[in-house]
Amino acid sequence: MASGTLYTYPENFRAYKALIAAQYSGAQVKIADDFVFGDTNKSKAFLKKFPLGKVPAFESKDGKCLTESNAIAYYVANEQLRGKTDLERAEVIQWFGFADSEILPASCAWVFPLLGIMPFNKQAVENAKEDVKKALNALNTHLLTKTFLVGERLTLADISVATTLLNLYQYVLEPSLRKPYQNVNRWFQTVIYQPESIAVIGAFKLADKTLEYDPKKFAEVQGKVAAPKKEKKEEKKKESKKEKEAEPAEELDAADAALAAEPKSSNPFDSMPKGTFDMEDFKRFYSNEDESKSVPYFWEKFDPQNYSIWLGEYKYNDELTKVFMSCNLISGMFQRLDKMRKAAFASSCLFGTDNDSTISGIWVWRGQDLAFSLSPDWQVDYESYNWTKLDPTEPETKDLVKQYFSWTGTDKQGRKFNQGKVFK
Repeated sequence: MASGTLYTYPENFRAYKALIAAQYSGAQVKIADDFVFGDTNKSKAFLKKFPLGKVPAFESKDGKCLTESNAIAYYVANEQLRGKTDLERAEVIQWFGFADSEILPASCAWVFPLLGIMPFNKQAVENAKEDVKKALNALNTHLLTKTFLVGERLTLADISVATTLLNLYQYVLEPSLRKPYQNVNRWFQTVIYQPESIAVIGAFKLADKTLEYDPKKFAEVQGKVAAPKKEKKEEKKKESKKEKEAEPAEELDAADAALAAEPKSSNPFDSMPKGTFDMEDFKRFYSNEDESKSVPYFWEKFDPQNYSIWLGEYKYNDELTKVFMSCNLISGMFQRLDKMRKAAFASSCLFGTDNDSTISGIWVWRGQDLAFSLSPDWQVDYESYNWTKLDPTEPETKDLVKQYFSWTGTDKQGRKFNQGKVFK
């Protein structure tokens, strides 16, 4: 089974392919915790492994290096996802090409200007809309009598095409625009709302209204990232078809930088008093010591003036099925909240068994308010939970902290502890 480290920035739809494939195959794919786009990928060590400096990039446990999202996804997938026959494998590759050539350039040309990632050109956007319609019509026809793109079960073809459509469905395909493509809509939601996809992407929401162009956004985004500069030409010659097709790649490189860019001190925790509680010190102690020592250590060091304790309880426990899928939901949420790690800690537990389980956890973070509302980047999953702020002076709170930090006990309905995951 494949295992290794994936280098990427948060919410990279290209990286989603490999992460979702790994959820299906059971491949152990870890996202590099210390990766910083524009810094790490320009270092000598990174370029020695990945000369182009692009992400996603994957390094296997035995030191083999791969780039290009489709190749990485193929490597970490299983036989079912890759295709079981020569024809199915060829069809999967065919849909890789369709996603990258027919959907991606048009999607970026339409959506990225609305996000301020690329300059707005009205004619280019109108052309992109027509290209999107053409691609969706082709998909809609293909899916008229099919549940999935290749064969009778989900494959990498579905994962690749669906993730490439994410920006369109999230930002521009409002109900009236997606109405003509009922077959595509049904298939897209089938793929995206699988537990394996939710574990990576979160609870995806379809666009209610097409994003509108705001001329201020481009200036704002460019202020956060220095886009690659193009050499000036003294005389602009008539472009060949080949040259025109090459342009989107240059724009996508710049767009990657914009998507990954953040303003300095973008973490809301940075503006809050640090107090006396050293979160990193506690995390190290918790990782290296038994709970009989780490729980008392937590209360000895905890700073109630500058930190708060919360109980998060999953709202949709009746929809939980297999235990491993439920655990994937927890892992996916932790991945998407990676930027919270600096000043937050959580121990989340699953109680019960297959088709009869609940998810809940104890969270600790800097500040006294619900942290998720502080940043749009942290708001993907939190509404799926009920959040209760706990009084650190109450004996009930101390009991809950001990239970969740120690992975013991039962939930409110008496289901026994099954598995736990720590956010640190």
